[in-house]
Amino acid sequence: MSTKLLALSVFTLSALTVPALAQPSPSPAMVRKFNDWGLYSYKASGATNCYVLTTPQQARPAEVSHGDNYFLVAPNPSGSGYYPQAIMGYDLRSGSQMVVTIDGRNFIMMPKGNSGWTAEASSDAAMINAMKSGSNMTLQATSQRGTETSYTFSLSGITAALDQAGSCN
Repeated sequence: MSTKLLALSVFTLSALTVPALAQPSPSPAMVRKFNDWGLYSYKASGATNCYVLTTPQQARPAEVSHGDNYFLVAPNPSGSGYYPQAIMGYDLRSGSQMVVTIDGRNFIMMPKGNSGWTAEASSDAAMINAMKSGSNMTLQATSQRGTETSYTFSLSGITAALDQAGSCN
């Protein structure tokens, strides 16, 4: 596992959970790699939780520094289902939209800081189902500076990774 991916795992976990007072933050660990997706686990409040994560295979425009970019699917804090999230290596333009395209179907994500979530929580399951049946996904975003960016992610392995995440304990 790369140092970059481990660092993201720690960062992602801190963004996904609200640590309890006076408790050390849990450290995620890679459980297994499923083609282009990794399954990570961590303990929080005595329970084991898992999420899946990937990195882009291509970033455009090539002449700009993109930083470290990730796409993950994590357990919903409400305890029911999962939600998709993009974490970018730069701040995103406030008020813009991120567009995720999976096999010709578009999903809108709303940015805040360097992350983005679906505009409507009700579309989480549809987006994740499209990811599971698709082969690749593109994400278009606008940086705080106004740079239009595009990322291509492989969806190879996401179904197996999510199936394993569902039985994580």
